[in-house]
Amino acid sequence: MTIDNNQAVTLKYVLKTDDENGQQVLVEETTNENPLTFLYGAGMMIPKFEESIKGLKSGDKTSFTIVPGEGYGERNPEAVAQLPIDMFEGQELPPVGAILPLSDNHGNNFNAMVLEVTSEAVVADLNHPMAGKPLHFDVEILTTREATEEELSHGHAHGIDGHSGH
Repeated sequence: MTIDNNQAVTLKYVLKTDDENGQQVLVEETTNENPLTFLYGAGMMIPKFEESIKGLKSGDKTSFTIVPGEGYGERNPEAVAQLPIDMFEGQELPPVGAILPLSDNHGNNFNAMVLEVTSEAVVADLNHPMAGKPLHFDVEILTTREATEEELSHGHAHGIDGHSGH
């Protein structure tokens, strides 16, 4: 069965990006024991990622690079927030480099990285950590199957066998 919309796809991948010197560095890797399962075409993955594996089947391997404009976008130097220091009242101030879980007015969750801590504010970078970076993927398709009715109604896959395990 080749990969297409409304299928549960289980795959493993190695994701690398480029460091400041142009050398590829490992970002993330999944394994046979801990693969990624997702509902193809449900909008959970970067569109270019899905486009790059469409039509593949179990056992197929592929490698591709997603440029920043088709991945997490270019870095926006303006995407910096001054979080008032009183937001952190009663808790320890985060150190520079810490990742803060935040949410916007629409309930979307995202992470911001602390750039600076002053007496008035915590300065945080709102760019996605992979913004401005190429994404180099090595992918192996483990299984593809028709999604269950429950998965289709929920809009996401429930694991390699179609059951959520909850």
